[in-house]
Amino acid sequence: MSYAELIAFEKQTQALGQVSGLLGWDQEAIMPPKAGAQRAEQMGAMAAVLHARRTDPRIGDWLTSIDAAALNPAEAANIRRIRRDWLRNERMPADLAEELAKLTSVGHGIWAQARADEDVAAFLPTLTRMVARQREAADAQKLDDETRYDALLDGYEPGMRTGPLTDILGGLRAPLSELRARIAESGHQPRALEGQFDADGQMAVARELATVFGYDWQAGRMDLVTHPFCSGTLTDVRITTRVDPIRPFDCLYSVVHEVGHAVYEQGLPLEHALTPAGGHVSMGVHESQSRMLENQMGRSRAFCTFLHGKMVAQFGIDLDAEQFYAAVNRVGPGFIRTEADEVHYNLHVLMRFDLERALIMGELEVSDLEAAWNERFEADFGVAVPQPSKGVLQDVHWSAGLFGYFPTYSLGNIYAAALFARLRAAVPSIDSDLERGETTAALAWLRENVHQHGSILTAPNLMERATGGPVTSAPLVEYLNAKFGDLYGF
Repeated sequence: MSYAELIAFEKQTQALGQVSGLLGWDQEAIMPPKAGAQRAEQMGAMAAVLHARRTDPRIGDWLTSIDAAALNPAEAANIRRIRRDWLRNERMPADLAEELAKLTSVGHGIWAQARADEDVAAFLPTLTRMVARQREAADAQKLDDETRYDALLDGYEPGMRTGPLTDILGGLRAPLSELRARIAESGHQPRALEGQFDADGQMAVARELATVFGYDWQAGRMDLVTHPFCSGTLTDVRITTRVDPIRPFDCLYSVVHEVGHAVYEQGLPLEHALTPAGGHVSMGVHESQSRMLENQMGRSRAFCTFLHGKMVAQFGIDLDAEQFYAAVNRVGPGFIRTEADEVHYNLHVLMRFDLERALIMGELEVSDLEAAWNERFEADFGVAVPQPSKGVLQDVHWSAGLFGYFPTYSLGNIYAAALFARLRAAVPSIDSDLERGETTAALAWLRENVHQHGSILTAPNLMERATGGPVTSAPLVEYLNAKFGDLYGF
């Protein structure tokens, strides 16, 4: 049994996985409202097929027979990732995998309706089933040195464990709370961007921003959804956004964020397509690409100068360039994570990390989740949650079964700050480039140092190589203090 046979089998499995991903994209973007039950059956059937392939006994035989010493780095990465997935998948009961796929598909529609109706009770039975099944899946799949939550976290950040992750993220909460307090005490609040911004105009600017940040329109498309996301890889990477007539930044910066994900996927090594080595290395690294484009680049004073000109031309706004930059970076304790400023965003994520970890570990029950959410939110943000759609019902992740995903957002912010410090040193023209809407040199640096490596390196090795050392939260804290100290005068 040969390496070539294993990879041929793996490529077929990954192709089927991409078909399942397209079903998920369709459900979010264009599926008819009545198709939910039918789609759940389709997703369940695909999950059963994929589970059967991922637990095929031949995989174990192939892994045993392959001589690891004879492999090149890409081949070794393939074996490393296939073995990791094999160890978990063979422990996962087939009926549980199928049930989770169906529950995820049905749960999305129930969550969306409950969110629209502000009705937490309508979603709790589904979420209770989801949490119970996720606990079962984690218990089945966890390795000897892992907690239940570790098993789920590993699906998004391979090799990461709760303890080290808590140490990394733990360096954020106190500095962010202190920064938030200093901003509040400054007595200064920049003028907000106000007015009506038609959907066609927002989408026109959004399409231009996607192009500026390197999105390949021949390998993707953009659609409107409730909760923006990016889906696909390499030559088929689709982005989404949403439009609010009085909140144009939600649309524009959602697009820049999703383009960050997209250009990473479009820049992965095509020669390793449909193999683990040709995929993204971790969701923390993935988020670093989206958050860097959105924040360090897209919300910089330099790029805001460029965007200001576009907004004046499209909408005739009456803010000057400096006022516009301040409006883009205006700090306030909002309720919605995806709309949060850079100071508050990680506080949102840290709260979700703690709550979902408690749910999975059995320290918090679903029936108590809303009260726990509201209590923690008021403690961290100083305001009470007014309605469920601005609280426990706002995110799609738990209805989609994405437990273990939330902490990768903050890990991505930490990675992004460290990467951008290195990028700035390598591309000294970055500010003048961004003032002109020019990102070619910056994207080339990211292609060379992050994208082209796929999963050939592990995430810690990739980040250490790209940034010059082990990553800590210090560069992010330094970046935020400098930026917002300047904006708020302290």
